[in-house]
Amino acid sequence: MILFKKNPFGHYLILKKWLIRYMGIMTHRRYRGFNSLKIDGSDVIKNLPNTNVLFVSNHQTYFADVVAMFHVFNASLHGRTDSIKNIGYIWHPKLNIYYVAAKETMKSGLLPRLLSYAGSISIERTWRERDKAINRKVRFSDVSNIGKALGDGWVITFPQGTTQPFKPIRKGTAHIIKKFKPIVIPIVIDGFRRSFDRKGIMIKKRDILQSMHIKKRLKIDYENDSIENIIEKIEYAIEQHSSFLKVISIDEMKAQEKLNKNREW
Repeated sequence: MILFKKNPFGHYLILKKWLIRYMGIMTHRRYRGFNSLKIDGSDVIKNLPNTNVLFVSNHQTYFADVVAMFHVFNASLHGRTDSIKNIGYIWHPKLNIYYVAAKETMKSGLLPRLLSYAGSISIERTWRERDKAINRKVRFSDVSNIGKALGDGWVITFPQGTTQPFKPIRKGTAHIIKKFKPIVIPIVIDGFRRSFDRKGIMIKKRDILQSMHIKKRLKIDYENDSIENIIEKIEYAIEQHSSFLKVISIDEMKAQEKLNKNREW
């Protein structure tokens, strides 16, 4: 019976559907109300296959980023282009969307546990635990679970593994791409850090323009590209390569010069 149908991780789809509906209704005004979300490139979404798609994105908050992606993906699949207007799209959500998150984060309270049921693939970080640097071996079960999710649908990952900008891309993401050969779709987000607290739960400031740019498929030679090549491609695609830091610094300098001139007047 459809009522008792489960996904590969043992989650009841009917429960997941109602959870996404509820969370979608509760969060919609965060992106179209208290703040606004400028979307670019969402037409890419509706042309993707149903499985083996990996979204790679920069990261600004624990939860607000991925919740926004759930909204944008479902809106696009229901015919909305670069818009989340009319929340009716959430009534029939895509149930095979998953996202990679740190296990310690997803066990940190009731809300994270609910969000986990909505699609989290919880992994143990190999480089940090509770803000302490560590050196832990990759768990094969974590890699297997990501492969299982790709086999069932779409996976969102934040390959820097942190909300701090311009941090290195973790090699694990490149290994997963080499192993499972998914379609890789880069996403660049901005404004979420200014809108929300670090967890992405509390609204920190209103009337902020958030943005989400969904780019075309990343060109990857799964057989011949090295891990380092793939990492570099991802860095450029999600605009987290060190060269973008220089551009931002120049833009900030120009903005400051303009502000100083205005003050002189």
